Amino acid sequence: MMRLKVRFIVIAAAVAGLAMCAGAPTEAQNSNSTSSSSQQPTAAAQAEEQAPVAPEYIQVDPLAKVRYDNRYDLSLGLAYDHMKAGPNLLQGSNLGGLDVSGSVWLTRNWGIEASGRGYIGTSGAAPNDANSKGGPIKGPSVSQYFFTGGLQWLGPHNKHGALIAHVLAGGVDGIFQNDLLGNSPAVVGFYHNQIAPAAIIGGHMDLNRSEHWVFRITPDAILTHYNFSDAPYTTQSFNQFDVNFAISVGAQYKFTGHKRSTRKANWVSGW
Repeated sequence: MMRLKVRFIVIAAAVAGLAMCAGAPTEAQNSNSTSSSSQQPTAAAQAEEQAPVAPEYIQVDPLAKVRYDNRYDLSLGLAYDHMKAGPNLLQGSNLGGLDVSGSVWLTRNWGIEASGRGYIGTSGAAPNDANSKGGPIKGPSVSQYFFTGGLQWLGPHNKHGALIAHVLAGGVDGIFQNDLLGNSPAVVGFYHNQIAPAAIIGGHMDLNRSEHWVFRITPDAILTHYNFSDAPYTTQSFNQFDVNFAISVGAQYKFTGHKRSTRKANWVSGW
């Protein structure tokens, strides 16, 4: 009996030892698994913190402050003008120059505009034999200088652009005899040098670039009323006005510090 008890105790101790050995790795694995799982969120959070952050994009609208409440503006453009230097010339003249215009706005839609324009170039001449060297005069220089003023009207407009119509009247200084070698302008079919009535009918096509700056295109019909004979000068009738095309391309600057309305509520109304 004693031997059986001793054997039973030995076998039980062996079984218990095996059970403990078998449970130890499982517990260690569970412990390692728990430890690694607790460390994973920390590593992910660190990686997220270390990742570069893209800069925030801030949208800016350069036309957000565009208004039509300024009282004064000024524009300058490169100009083109087509004309005929004489009443019966078949060849026209293509002249280039500058267009300077300024405005004073009186109301929301109506204003006064003044414009000064200068054009210079060469012109074809009527058949002649007036050159001192025995040949014809070819391509003499001609020029026109306009000084006009009148009304302008602000048409459809928004923050992107505007259409403006104007009717201007005044005079033109036409210079046609500089290259005629002392000959009468009638020899080449030209007008004589003179200051004559003139009118400009057309307008502006504006494309806003910012609160102050505008890209401007100005197409016009130009009417001139030159005399066509030497002194005593003969005056053309109204239906003998010369009508020609002109266009200028340039920039306008708006002086926004002075408002055309006395009501401050209009200053931010989107005029």
